[in-house]
Amino acid sequence: MFKKFIALALASMMLVGTLAGCGGNTNETAGEGTTAANETTDNSGSTGGTIKIGGTGPLTGDTAVYGVAVQNGAQLAVDEINAAGGVNGYKLEFKMQDDENDVEKAATAYNALKDWGMQISLGSVTSKPCINVNSYAAQDNMFLLTPSATAVESISTPNAFRVCFSDPNQGAKSAEYISDQGLATKIAVIYDSSDPYSSGIFNTFKAEAEKDGLEIVAAEAFTADAKSDFSVHLQKAQSAGAELVFLPIYYQEAALILQQAKSKGYNPLFFGCDGMDGILAMDNFDTSLAEGVMLLTPFAADAEDEKTVAFVTAYKEKFNDTPNQFAADAYDAIYAIKAALEKGNVTDPAMGHSELCEVLKTAMTQITVEGVTGTITWTADGEPNKEPKGMVIENGAYKAM
Repeated sequence: MFKKFIALALASMMLVGTLAGCGGNTNETAGEGTTAANETTDNSGSTGGTIKIGGTGPLTGDTAVYGVAVQNGAQLAVDEINAAGGVNGYKLEFKMQDDENDVEKAATAYNALKDWGMQISLGSVTSKPCINVNSYAAQDNMFLLTPSATAVESISTPNAFRVCFSDPNQGAKSAEYISDQGLATKIAVIYDSSDPYSSGIFNTFKAEAEKDGLEIVAAEAFTADAKSDFSVHLQKAQSAGAELVFLPIYYQEAALILQQAKSKGYNPLFFGCDGMDGILAMDNFDTSLAEGVMLLTPFAADAEDEKTVAFVTAYKEKFNDTPNQFAADAYDAIYAIKAALEKGNVTDPAMGHSELCEVLKTAMTQITVEGVTGTITWTADGEPNKEPKGMVIENGAYKAM
């Protein structure tokens, strides 16, 4: 909270100088095409104009499953909103740039989106790029709502919010869930100490596990430079009698761990977080290895509530694929932006990004979104309030527990 206070003070001083000089000129930086777009009248009930939302994420590379899902989920929501008449008489426009899960490429992509005329940022899909992107967004006083960047630092400034659970939240909720459901008492953890996502989850998991009476019998770290051989990690977990192995890591490394555990004849329960989502879509991965794997997530595609059924049906029809939680978080992010624009009574789509940011960061704390990832409210520090759900992999598909 102290960091938030300092950031708020700096942003306030910066805003005094920027509201007059650049608060209303966001769309001018995008050139003639933006001016024309903001004067368009359509036949869907909108009286004209657009608000431009931009985001960066990995659309290619090893983590593309996350970025493509965010792009699809956000675009589906934008299309639905525009088809229903838009927001306060204007439409939304969404553009995604590939950052390849790279910090510097994410910064380049952010600046390209500014040149396009971005007024609202979805930040970046993954944490490290989002931390960098938000450093620019904070300087610009650009409102940022990341669907999926979990590191605390991703939204450590007053302009930034998130839809997903933070790393500490995921760690604490995972320990609570394991304890409440009586899944195991002896736990091993295999985590990436070089990654803020993984180590952040581990640290809060460890603290909460101690409170909940769970015993961490092995805590085995690896780094980005050595993440192919997990035989020693698994041997230590097995020798310590771990009944459950907690994997706060991405699905690529998790897949290797599952393969190597089977070769050793070690069959504990495996439990992951949102980074595990995507393992079933891996090329050449034997999905039977993931049978019984559990993960904590705010979204399960097979849930039978009306909102989830409608979202999954529309997503499958548009993209010929089943949405994961990254798609669901992005979908809810766009609807949260719509609700905040309405709550803030934003009627001028040509409003500059800095002025718009001041409206939205207040409105976000006053809205409730009934999303596909749950009922969501936000606190002033940008964190969402919603309930996690357990999911298990059965017969090669995710199933709500």
